[in-house]
Amino acid sequence: MNISKLLTEKLLAALAEIGLEVPDPSRIQVKPADDLRYGDYQSTVAMMLAKPAGKNPRVLASELMEHLDVAALAEVSIAGPGFLNFTITSETWSVLAKKQWQDPNHSVQVVPKPETVVIDFSAPNVAKPMHIGHIRSTIIGECLGRIASRLGHKVIKDNHIGDWGTQFGMVTWAWKKELNEEQLRIEPLQELLRLYRSATDACKEDESIKDACRQELVALQDGNPENLAIWNRCLELSRKGLDEIYTRLDVSFDHWLGESSYNDALALLVEKLKSQDLARDSDGALCVFSDESGKPKNDPFKVNRDGEWQDYPMIVRKKDGAFNYATTDIATVVFRADEWKAEKVWYVVDFRQGGHFKQLFEVSRRLGYDQIDLVHVAFGTILGKDGKPLKTRAGDLPQLANVLNDAVKAAREVVGNKSHLNTEEEKDELAELIGVNSVKFTELSHHRMSDYVFDLDKMVALEGDTAPYLFYSYVRARSIFRKLEEGAVDTLDAKKLTITEPAEIHLVRMLTRFGDNVSVVLDDFRPNILATYLLELARSFHSFFEACPVLKAEGETRESRLILCDLTSRVIKDGLNLLGIQVPERM
Repeated sequence: MNISKLLTEKLLAALAEIGLEVPDPSRIQVKPADDLRYGDYQSTVAMMLAKPAGKNPRVLASELMEHLDVAALAEVSIAGPGFLNFTITSETWSVLAKKQWQDPNHSVQVVPKPETVVIDFSAPNVAKPMHIGHIRSTIIGECLGRIASRLGHKVIKDNHIGDWGTQFGMVTWAWKKELNEEQLRIEPLQELLRLYRSATDACKEDESIKDACRQELVALQDGNPENLAIWNRCLELSRKGLDEIYTRLDVSFDHWLGESSYNDALALLVEKLKSQDLARDSDGALCVFSDESGKPKNDPFKVNRDGEWQDYPMIVRKKDGAFNYATTDIATVVFRADEWKAEKVWYVVDFRQGGHFKQLFEVSRRLGYDQIDLVHVAFGTILGKDGKPLKTRAGDLPQLANVLNDAVKAAREVVGNKSHLNTEEEKDELAELIGVNSVKFTELSHHRMSDYVFDLDKMVALEGDTAPYLFYSYVRARSIFRKLEEGAVDTLDAKKLTITEPAEIHLVRMLTRFGDNVSVVLDDFRPNILATYLLELARSFHSFFEACPVLKAEGETRESRLILCDLTSRVIKDGLNLLGIQVPERM
């Protein structure tokens, strides 16, 4: 039972009874109240429709109240200029708690029209180790995929890895000059990174080396056997390192279609752009320009320099004949539409790529792929404690594996002091779980567009808006059942469920909002909505636990409170799983 939906239906019926025409029924809603002093749910419909109806809002609210058939669900009152407030009865709360407890989906409902959704996320360059900058895309993308699947969509998670770009020309050049086979065997990703950095430094000092690296890339893309062999070796080594990171993060993909997957399609794609007059030559390169159809400020192919609007084209073939990531990105739209029949494509990528995606979406539209909903799910920056983008002392972005190791180390200190586990091995396993998932939860608990300070001590703390606080809430709820006979949960009888105490009612009120909070995450791609809800639920549970004795209670009261403990733990675990967060059973 969705109480908001049910009350909204009752309200629409009341409007019909008093003969008030509603132009757009979708605008008529009963939503959870922001201030519980005035009830559980609230509607502003009387104020919205009063003026067109030629009535005073409170008068209209009174008329609606007389025709609202909700006595079995709630008490109705009027507040302020015409707010309709609904206070749910304890009997209704009992029914809702029973239904949610018996529902394996915990009131999460599938969408009426599922769609095929491609999520493009993570996408590291495989010639280099993953760094801290990859965490936001990886974690947000995985979460959106889990939630979209839960809501019934057909989800295709695609890791569009950078395996064909400029960095491979540089690595190949350095590989031929100075590869250390022994280091490649011991630490393959670090050796590849060393080669890349060596080439980068050489390019800065000598323009001819930059040209040589470009030619190595062109040779690779043309099928040079030696360059292909080096490239395949790089892919093999990199994929192993990436798999280790993804396993640790509990992240999975349906496909790993990197840039190279589209290489054979690029020449034909570029010819199509030319034949349809969508791209033209510019100083030897092939580019897509503005079609001059709109205002310059809204045109992704225009840029304002010194007060003048100038062309800002998208290059789809470089002067040296090589294709670039823009060409490949256009090819992905074509492939995903034609082969996967995608209806939506979500690109979970840094906000700084916003200009590129505006161009990509416009080119796709001109090519005839305007039926696909293409969305750039942007995100902000991770900051150090100095308020600047997080970097190492050497000025590099911290490697992701090192960041996770540091998080586990910080968690181990907390676990060592607080844990009730017996063995050091158990504490190490718990530290790994807490450390990695605390980093993930911190990411997901912030608005995706906000910058946030990376502070490990706060992330792993048992108090505050942290993953460990939620873990503790879950473990606390489950620990009750360890004090009972095995299988005690299976003997609970929901027929005896009664909700009467204020703390019980508030806990059920929070529990029943789980489904609504899951469904709205995708409205603006905000996992923080679900993260915030889970924190509020945990706080409600702790208040209930302090106010309402469970094991010391008797009869139906004891049974009801045990059911609430079981349901709370299940919803917390379910919600965290949708975020991609693993939960410990003991701490």
